[in-house]
Amino acid sequence: MDLLIPDSGLLFWMTLVFIIVFIILWKAGFPAIIKMVNDRKAYIDESLRKAHEANEKLANIQKEGESILQEAREKQAAILKEAAETRDAIVEKAQDKAREEGARLLSDAKTQIENEKQNAIREIRGQVAELSVQIAEKVLKAKLSDDKAQMDLINRLLDEVSSDNK
Repeated sequence: MDLLIPDSGLLFWMTLVFIIVFIILWKAGFPAIIKMVNDRKAYIDESLRKAHEANEKLANIQKEGESILQEAREKQAAILKEAAETRDAIVEKAQDKAREEGARLLSDAKTQIENEKQNAIREIRGQVAELSVQIAEKVLKAKLSDDKAQMDLINRLLDEVSSDNK
């Protein structure tokens, strides 16, 4: 049984060594261990704080990116709207110009047609007068005194005939 129960001298020395080791650890070991644990805790806390700040910055950057993207979309829509308005204005201006040009060409064509008509009527009148004079000369075998008198007579006769036809 001596093996299970230590001798009192051994027990004393073991207790004395334990107390010495405990005091050495209390003075030198535990403060170093506690300092390392506290440093590690501070490092972890700092890392968590930095991670939290990084997450906040990332969230802010995402919000800022979304706002910039939304602003860009709004600017794009405004630019497209302005381009469409400009295009419509240009098309309308071109259509107005084409209408004006068409109206001018139509007016010019009508004027030219009227002038041609008047020229044709004068020419036909002159030919009819000349033919009438030639026919009258041949029929009457007499010539009027001069060309001016002939034209006056023909115009007067044509006016009378045209007034009778109305």
